[in-house]
Amino acid sequence: MAEPVPPERSISDHGIIGDRATAALVSHDAAIDFLCWPHFDSPTIFAELLDPSGGVFTLRPDLPGARRIQSYIPDTNILVTRWLCTEGSAEVLDVLVPRDGPGGGPTRLIRRAAATRGRVTFHLLCRPRPDYGRETPAAGAGERSVTFQSSTLGPLRLSGHASLSAGEGEATAEFTLEAGQTVAFLLDGADPAPDAQALDVLIEMATEHWRKWSARSSYRGRWRETVMRSALVLKLMTSRDHHSMIAAPTFGLPESLGEGRNWDYRATWIRDASFTVYAFIRLGYIEEASNFMNWVENRLADCDSDGQVQIMYRLNGGKDFPESELDHMAGFQGSRPVRIGNDASGQVQLDIYGELMDSLYLKNKYGRAISYESWRNVERMIGYVVKHWRDPDHGIWEVRGEPRHFLHSRLMCWVALDRAIRLADKRSLPAPIAEWGKVRKEIYESIHGEFWNAEAGHFVQCSDNTEVDASLLLMPLVRFIGATDPRWVATLDVIEKRLTDGSLVWRYRGDDGLAGSEGSFTACSFWYVECLARAGRLEEARMKFERILGYGNHLGLFAEELSPRGDALGNFPQALTHLALISAAYYLDRELADGRVETWKA
Repeated sequence: MAEPVPPERSISDHGIIGDRATAALVSHDAAIDFLCWPHFDSPTIFAELLDPSGGVFTLRPDLPGARRIQSYIPDTNILVTRWLCTEGSAEVLDVLVPRDGPGGGPTRLIRRAAATRGRVTFHLLCRPRPDYGRETPAAGAGERSVTFQSSTLGPLRLSGHASLSAGEGEATAEFTLEAGQTVAFLLDGADPAPDAQALDVLIEMATEHWRKWSARSSYRGRWRETVMRSALVLKLMTSRDHHSMIAAPTFGLPESLGEGRNWDYRATWIRDASFTVYAFIRLGYIEEASNFMNWVENRLADCDSDGQVQIMYRLNGGKDFPESELDHMAGFQGSRPVRIGNDASGQVQLDIYGELMDSLYLKNKYGRAISYESWRNVERMIGYVVKHWRDPDHGIWEVRGEPRHFLHSRLMCWVALDRAIRLADKRSLPAPIAEWGKVRKEIYESIHGEFWNAEAGHFVQCSDNTEVDASLLLMPLVRFIGATDPRWVATLDVIEKRLTDGSLVWRYRGDDGLAGSEGSFTACSFWYVECLARAGRLEEARMKFERILGYGNHLGLFAEELSPRGDALGNFPQALTHLALISAAYYLDRELADGRVETWKA
């Protein structure tokens, strides 16, 4: 069989499937070109997206010039890729079979080909390259199966209901189907292969699994389909074993082509905690919010004796996430180096205490009361904030230069004290309320004194400059300042002038200690929309919200960033972006339902 030449795919040319143990990217031409196996943070077995020799799994019909359409089965994470042309039509269904609970079963990938019109020939190529593409496994053919033997991974088997041939580290197949016929393939461990009917049953079970979960949502707003796609993505990226959520299922996808800004996001950032809890609660998923917060509270219990918390953790709570480079990989469109691990895990970022405390407050407001042990850990953590809120740090954007005094870090220290005081009062918990209240007031005064630049007439990113930063958009969202306060309105105006292009919002414009530049940050666009809505500019907010939704891909998925021409950049899909989307949609829905819409002219 002639081997197809790999096309150059963009980041946005992909859908995602997952079983809450790992996730795969499926390209618009039905190639699985990124998959860590068997866990989110395991080495890849398919990584052609990052290197031509990184491994790939293709299954496609021989329909030259066909139009391709990709969509999810409604309310599921099951992806269907269709080809349509005059000669015939066909589709490939992709699913990673979901299982709930720790040890919920092996990772199982099912790919089912179907001819839907005419007589269609399909070609299959499964070329796993374990250990980030550094190993070529031995391939041995069995009865309608090929088993790959890997020294780093163990056995991996592809079985199916068509004849498979084994080559050098690969399996191939060619088969022809009449309209209405299907052939399914299963990639898993070396267990006995199920028959065709059993695979159809697994697909039906997976469909029911996701639809039952979607049906639990309480969201009934005008952007239901968009919001539920974001919710399904977030659920997919939530570990079934640990209930933690990865920031993104990928590594090495560049924030800017060829400039070295390529990071590993296969870990859980404490910063995402409050956004995660808020989003799940707003959609009615209280159990998911509580489970995630149980994981967060365990990290709080593991923190240093002085109350210091690490900014990110492995999915299982491990603290080690050393950064290294995969020198053998060419990188996405030549963007090197390809990094795994993340040295930012060792940075001091004071804002995480506010996000962590805000998430604890939300959990207690909508879920179970905080335990004795967790409250003692909170006291220890707040003690750290009381001692260190004046310290410089690396900030929310994890700049790799010298530590500085960032407004956002100071703001979130205020949030940490504010939410701790509120929680202690609400639950009648023992705490040094007077001391905490004094420090909260000091932080409040320091923000208005050190970060309000009277000459420039706006809040500033750092106490030593006059720049603005998109993280300032969180000031009214965390209720530090009123959304119509003159100081905030003036700051919002400056952010619009310096950091926005329509609905696109850049994080900052200044030097961040790294070579090159980056794209606009999509989560900030949704924060911007929410700020406009809270300021009463609802029609403008709605218009910009609809515009930024247009930058999502054909499936409604968002990468971390967008290039100046609107192309997806960075790891994909990114949890923080989808969390911010849900928050903005929820608030807009609420305000628009109240009829508070003014006339706005572009």
